[in-house]
Amino acid sequence: MQLKHMHPAEQLLMMMERIYGYGMTTTSGGNLSVRDEKGNIWITPAGVDKGALTREDMVCVLADGTVVGLNKPSSEFPFHQLIYRARPDLQAVIHAHPPALVAFSIVRRIPDLSILPNDYYICGEVGMAEYALPGSVQLGDNIASVFARGINTVMLENHGVVVGGLDLFEAFKRFETFDFCARLEIKAHRLGQPVSVAVDRTGLKQNAELEEFSPAGVEDQEKALRQEMCKLIRRAYEQRLFTSTQGTFSQRLDGNSFLITPFDEDRNYLEPQDLVAIRGGRKEAGKTPSRSVLLHQHIYETQPHVNSVLIAHPPSIMAFAVTDAPFDSRIIPESYILLRNIPKLPYGTTFLEPKQIAAALTKDTPIVLAHNDCVIVTGGSLLQAFDRLEVAEYSAKAIISARCLGDIVPIHHDKIQEIHVAFKL
Repeated sequence: MQLKHMHPAEQLLMMMERIYGYGMTTTSGGNLSVRDEKGNIWITPAGVDKGALTREDMVCVLADGTVVGLNKPSSEFPFHQLIYRARPDLQAVIHAHPPALVAFSIVRRIPDLSILPNDYYICGEVGMAEYALPGSVQLGDNIASVFARGINTVMLENHGVVVGGLDLFEAFKRFETFDFCARLEIKAHRLGQPVSVAVDRTGLKQNAELEEFSPAGVEDQEKALRQEMCKLIRRAYEQRLFTSTQGTFSQRLDGNSFLITPFDEDRNYLEPQDLVAIRGGRKEAGKTPSRSVLLHQHIYETQPHVNSVLIAHPPSIMAFAVTDAPFDSRIIPESYILLRNIPKLPYGTTFLEPKQIAAALTKDTPIVLAHNDCVIVTGGSLLQAFDRLEVAEYSAKAIISARCLGDIVPIHHDKIQEIHVAFKL
């Protein structure tokens, strides 16, 4: 998805539909803006239903202050304008009130970005802006003063969040990731005390250095797999199992060759041609595979029964990965049948000891948790792996919800043995 080829009004419409559709703002709340190459600011309108916006509803405020459009600009236009003045490098701003971030704003705390360290690389340092009346110049000054320090993600006391980016997609990535961090931390606190890890601000995870190959063509079987992968990747995103930048699918082609999602491409808009083929340890020319590509390669080399691998960070199952709370799949038969026992491996294993994870993913252990990192799911097919990921997240949601109702009673050992016999586990 190339935003630079889209009109600013179309960019605003696309992102607002996405934000509103995911329940991250309300009919009247939130506002987005884009600054074009002429210095004009395109912004969402005041008093127009966020769930029914059109391109024609968007407002342009020219550099000289002239308002062009059918509507008035958002009442929060003053702080957008002040942010752009304080940060000439920024070209997009998002402001909204997703419930998890509002929860942090009303206790005046900043979500901990060291629970899943990769999120720090997306959001960066987070600042807190002092409360002021919405739409006031004072609020704009408070927010802009934080942005002026080089910070791109700003919490607002008793209000919400404002993020900036070099374009609207970069701002959205920060916004979505920051909201994910807040939701994860809230869920984790319901299980126990979240455990943080040291953030390597130089970026410990790096893209794998692989030689390239130029494919002679794409066979029909591979074309079909690419289409199926994209369909399930988009479904994973729509169900909030993935975020726009985090979540990896791979599918074995033959032997140790496989397809994998690309690095840093929006999961919601992936097309079959965006996926990266890996053959003989070499990557498809001109493309950058997920940074976990070597882990996927080790799994396919080590476990011939595995034909699909998913790596994800959905907040409910990840709440178990960032706390010491054990995950017990013996809550309903489906959960146990698909998940079995889920071991937790130490933080850093995925990128420092990928062979250790590959060895752990046997037929009896189709899924593992990596502390403060991710959940890794395997399957004999794409659909089976996706099903396991769904069941893991939904089971985790059920366990977290049950904790306020009473003590959880797992299925008895004798009944588990019946399941093993009946389903030939």
